[in-house]
Amino acid sequence: MSDYIDLHTHTIVSGHAYSTIKEMACAAAAKNMTHLGISEHAPKMPGSCHELYFANLKIMPRQIYGVKMLYGVEANIMDYDGRLDLREGLLKRLDYVIASMHLPCVKPGNVEENTNAMIGALKNPLVDILGHPDDSRYPIDKEAVVRAAKEYGKVLELNNSSLTPTASRQGADENDMDILELCRKYKVPVLMGSDAHYEDYVGEFSQAEELLERAGVEDELILNRDYGKLQKYLKKAPLL
Repeated sequence: MSDYIDLHTHTIVSGHAYSTIKEMACAAAAKNMTHLGISEHAPKMPGSCHELYFANLKIMPRQIYGVKMLYGVEANIMDYDGRLDLREGLLKRLDYVIASMHLPCVKPGNVEENTNAMIGALKNPLVDILGHPDDSRYPIDKEAVVRAAKEYGKVLELNNSSLTPTASRQGADENDMDILELCRKYKVPVLMGSDAHYEDYVGEFSQAEELLERAGVEDELILNRDYGKLQKYLKKAPLL
């Protein structure tokens, strides 16, 4: 499988990543990727950037080293109602929004609480992608979450970083297999994300690809290779 789009990446601005935007774009160009998205952690993640960073992304070029650039955010789900940590006015100005649950921002609840948090985020019209819903520290009713993604026209992420041997999100392989089976059942689209925090990992999807093949997910549900198809789910993203 050849993949050309990676929307889940972080730079030094996120506080715990190690490359610049230009270094990430250069790495994407070296891999012949067509599109790269930069999705810094939103402000409530310790060490991440101020909201002024997101307000000023309008100055950034739409092409770097021949790679078409998108600028979004990985917003933090802050409570069991699915509220995010970036104000609506800024979310509207970004190309796309990933919503994820992270330990520094919201403590794990029970299955009902975690499920409500993710569904609450999916209901938000400004959210496009649910990030790494595979974390065993946040147990969920997987079918309810996948059905909500279908109902609200959202994308579920298959996070390559979750599947690596050193990942902190343990149990992701089994959880992702369950989620992918449900995505096939309900025809919910999937977007692989590298979650790269260093340039070498841009567009790194090897673990995710293996799981998709094992799960028998149809190509039509995988959005990484067709920006036109992906853009239908990114309501604010430009035509690049």
